[in-house]
Amino acid sequence: MAPYDIDDKLVIAVASSALFDLAESDKVYREQGTDAYRRYQRENEDKKLDRGTAFPLVRRLLSLNTGVPEGNLVEVILLSQNDPDTGLRVLNSIKQWRLNITRAAFLSGGDPFEYLNAFNACLFLSADPDNVRDAVENGEPAGRVFHTDIADNNADLELRIAFDFDGVLADDSAESINQTQGLDRFQESEMDKASEPLPVGPLHRFLTEVAKLQRRIRDESRGNPEYKARIRVAIVTARNAPADKRVVTSLREWGIEVDATFFLGGIAKERILE
Repeated sequence: MAPYDIDDKLVIAVASSALFDLAESDKVYREQGTDAYRRYQRENEDKKLDRGTAFPLVRRLLSLNTGVPEGNLVEVILLSQNDPDTGLRVLNSIKQWRLNITRAAFLSGGDPFEYLNAFNACLFLSADPDNVRDAVENGEPAGRVFHTDIADNNADLELRIAFDFDGVLADDSAESINQTQGLDRFQESEMDKASEPLPVGPLHRFLTEVAKLQRRIRDESRGNPEYKARIRVAIVTARNAPADKRVVTSLREWGIEVDATFFLGGIAKERILE
């Protein structure tokens, strides 16, 4: 078999705890131990797992591959701390939900973040705070997914991503001035350095890959009157004038365009996100 080129794709790694609701099986593991957990998974391996918090995001990401003649633009890799035997239920659920996830690693308790570079993943999503903390402490881009009561609209396939700026897309060098020396000194420093791009932060590469995918889809759809944007990216930051210019300077230096930027100056971000 010829090697599969994954380097030119947007690759997201997702833990089974983020993709599916594993609360019931995790309870068996915690309360009854490994042997009971293994029996439970085998007895229920053909029972479809409920959707997890990251399921809508994964579904939208994979939908971007629809109608692409030259191959998938997006890859979602399953990274699981189960062994292959107890993980079979997850694989079966992927098929039952008709998710085009064909690559996975079952690590039998091993650390998933160690394999992010091997899979060219620019983001790892997990519901396990320890997994996320370990990844971040080792310099890998990772995010924890939280339970939400918001129902997903299956008819809506648009992928909408909102990023904070400081400490996320850029490093926290500017924000540290705000925390240690106060807002006035922060504003003064950002005015002095307005023409200097900030060093990149932990999710810079993820944004870069998303922006690259946006351009690729847009370029391939030129001349198609029915084309509608499938990805929208926003930055939602507590910055306001005069500290706003450095955000634009940084985006220009990085060669990234976003669809919307909100400079809130202390207004609650929830008002925009909702």
